[in-house]
Amino acid sequence: MGSEPVIAIVDDDASIREALGDLIQSLGYRCLGFASAEEFLGFADRSSIACMITDINMPGLTGLELQDRLNADGHPPPIIFMTSYADDATKAKALGGGARSFFGKPVDDDVLVDCLTSVVDAH
Repeated sequence: MGSEPVIAIVDDDASIREALGDLIQSLGYRCLGFASAEEFLGFADRSSIACMITDINMPGLTGLELQDRLNADGHPPPIIFMTSYADDATKAKALGGGARSFFGKPVDDDVLVDCLTSVVDAH
């Protein structure tokens, strides 16, 4: 394992995980994809995650429920939400729970890159 920051993508859409993974790797970060919140929670080395990008609506636990679980466990990774379910109440709950950013899909790559690098640099 290298020393590059590790970014987790938690999204049930494989094409989103692949596209984000390509973008993240082009920035020099390491990327790990997870098809569900449960899969991410089962990952043993969660403390290695410099930032997590997650969806809201997924089968099983939602992104907000994942955020709640990680907050309850203590020391959650910085979270960026990227979702097509971008209503004000959901955004307020995500940001109130400590999310670093909340973007509606599709998000401009440059905006996401700026946010991601800012979060990783601060981590």
